[in-house]
Amino acid sequence: MYAMLDPSRFTVFVTGATSGFGEAICRRFAAAGARIVACGRRADRLETLKAELGDRCHAFALDVRDAKAVHAAVAALPAPFDEIDVCVANAGLALGLEPAHQADFDEWQQMIETNCLGLAATVHAVLPGMVARGRGHVVTLGSIAGDHPYPGGNVYGATKAFVRLLAQNLRADLAGTGVRATNIEPGLAETEFSLVRFRGDAERAGGLYRGADPITAEDVAETVFWSTTMPAHLNIVRMEIMPTSQGFGPTVVKRRG
Repeated sequence: MYAMLDPSRFTVFVTGATSGFGEAICRRFAAAGARIVACGRRADRLETLKAELGDRCHAFALDVRDAKAVHAAVAALPAPFDEIDVCVANAGLALGLEPAHQADFDEWQQMIETNCLGLAATVHAVLPGMVARGRGHVVTLGSIAGDHPYPGGNVYGATKAFVRLLAQNLRADLAGTGVRATNIEPGLAETEFSLVRFRGDAERAGGLYRGADPITAEDVAETVFWSTTMPAHLNIVRMEIMPTSQGFGPTVVKRRG
């Protein structure tokens, strides 16, 4: 029999730890006894999280769009937080829901820089150490938008397709190293995600979830926790999760007249 991995032995590095999925993931692993490395852009929220989780949490401000800062931060991690067992590349965002021809290009650029370049920098920074130690797990946060297009998804969906293919290509490169890679692909989930997407419009953001029983941040945290504690010989490559209320619609056909 293969044994489940013991999360109390993990050091878990989480980007985007100041809200939503990232914050819930930190709490879930901390509750199981893991050491947590939490980073994000909002220092005040990180201080609150560290105060909650205690000495087994190392927290610092980091914008993943700064690739040099990401690499420097990983290289400078103090013991006993310096040997990362699980990296959750969670930092990401959606901005706007306008059709492509009406979208703000600055928002497209921010999504690409955060969701693609920032995630790539995170993965690139942690992988050498994992491979050298012969163990580790990279978890990327994708979206069903990386597979299923919808009106207004345009560049956001494209960034999540990048995340999905990067995770799959990691599996091609990492086979035999002892390092695993998993892409978690949530559907409708209620966090600050839509509040950011709709530029602080709480009424519009709330309307998206009303009556839908959406996925929670804790649901996603539990999914990440399960996939990383499975026995070391098993790799959950990708997992698409949606609320029971969500499904797929027909292909849109616009007709003349």
